[in-house]
Amino acid sequence: MQRKYLAKIFVTLRPSVLDPAGVAVQSSLKQMGYDNVDQVRIGKYIEVTIISPEETKARKDMNQICEQVLANPVIENYRFELIEVESQTGVF
Repeated sequence: MQRKYLAKIFVTLRPSVLDPAGVAVQSSLKQMGYDNVDQVRIGKYIEVTIISPEETKARKDMNQICEQVLANPVIENYRFELIEVESQTGVF
């Protein structure tokens, strides 16, 4: 039986990496009067639907996809949530 999973992926810069977009947004917010904003970090949110026979395989594949395509492991961290959305019988 094949299962369909939705991966919700969050990619952010590592804390040691300067985030010029975040600095620009923070500056704009302060100019707008939001003096209580301490820090802004900009990241990416990505959704991927993956079909796999089991969750362990889906997680392994998503880790490889994130490391090889969606995130730059030198300067970015990633995490993902995996949610089963559908079970299917038969071949895809």
